[in-house]
Amino acid sequence: MKLTVRVPRELKERMDRFSHVNWSEVIREAIEERVREEEVKWALRIMNEISTKAKPERPLAEVIREFRDRR
Repeated sequence: MKLTVRVPRELKERMDRFSHVNWSEVIREAIEERVREEEVKWALRIMNEISTKAKPERPLAEVIREFRDRR
């Protein structure tokens, strides 16, 4: 996939001063980082929905006590 990015002329001129920088790679890395952040937000939202819907049959303290007593 090809993506075109528009930047203001002033910014482009400033970028041109640093021709050794691979700006395509900088943009790719920024996009990758943002995608990862959005994936984490999505996963947390899903986990929250699941945990909100999950209702234990008995109080957890009771389950833990029973487990410990069996050991």
